[in-house]
Amino acid sequence: MAKILVVDDEADLELLVKQKFRRKIRENIYEFIFAQNGEEALEKVKDHPDLDIILSDINMPVMDGLTLLSRLPEANPMIKAVVVSAYGDMQNIRTAMNRGAFDFVCKPVDFEDLDLTMEKTILHVKQLQETIKAIKENNILKMYVDENVLNFMTHKEFEGSLMKNELVDATVMFIDVCGFTAITEQVPANTVVNLLNGLFDKIVKEIIAQGGHVDKFMGDAVMAVYRGNYHLDRAIDTALAVKAELSKMQEINAGEKVFRPDIAVGINSGEMVSGNIGSASLKRLDYTVIGDAVNVAQRLQTVAKAGQIIISEQVYHKAKESFKCQSNGEFVLKNKAKPVSTYEVLE
Repeated sequence: MAKILVVDDEADLELLVKQKFRRKIRENIYEFIFAQNGEEALEKVKDHPDLDIILSDINMPVMDGLTLLSRLPEANPMIKAVVVSAYGDMQNIRTAMNRGAFDFVCKPVDFEDLDLTMEKTILHVKQLQETIKAIKENNILKMYVDENVLNFMTHKEFEGSLMKNELVDATVMFIDVCGFTAITEQVPANTVVNLLNGLFDKIVKEIIAQGGHVDKFMGDAVMAVYRGNYHLDRAIDTALAVKAELSKMQEINAGEKVFRPDIAVGINSGEMVSGNIGSASLKRLDYTVIGDAVNVAQRLQTVAKAGQIIISEQVYHKAKESFKCQSNGEFVLKNKAKPVSTYEVLE
């Protein structure tokens, strides 16, 4: 159904419109709303944000139709206006079109011609609305899906590749925002979410800068995966960059607590399985990595203190030529028979 605002100071026009379009009104094809001048029309636009088109006279008291046209983009840029006026000289037509009128119909009104003009205008508006909707949906999709994945989804091999699993050599990093849970009871929910999202933005920026992939957000932690050349070095560079970036932030007062943004990081490298993991029956699958190397990275993060970037001894031997590290002691990690020697990356 199309919602149409008719703006005219002629008292009998409302009755005439309802008579001429009674069938389409009865069949819920058209719904008409009426105003007697431009000022009243702007109030109707505010009250009815789902309006599609406006049929407006030019010569009206309080606010004329040409002034209304100039105010419409600010009130609702999606609405298109058709001028219906006895002032059909070229100057008025040109002025109306220059102020954004979609079309011009002269009085006395040929209602068949007006109906065709309305159908054409409504079609244009509906197409515009669909385009805006598609853009919004696409932008939302981009928030959750990597651009390369979006491009790949247009190819025929996409569906088949969903079930493809492979063994890869990669680096996994878990970054936890320290002390964040302590302030969640001190501040409003919106403040908590906005603060955490702001910190995530800084973390994600550094991950992307080093060619990493954000695998998932886990509460107040981020899991990132690095593949390709120097994947371990790029992961450690990311952690150091995030640590430096957050150190520049000021303390945040949250109720009775003071929150200083910091991170605890666990990084591990090795072979892992990459594939679509989840429940096919629920249609919830995550393209992610699993394996012992991933589990160790997460457990290293749990033993890391605020400000620490922790790696295993095995990773230390790969990274020691590029980064300054120091021994961080042995820890008993879940599902590990022996204590694991750990190192802290300093710079």
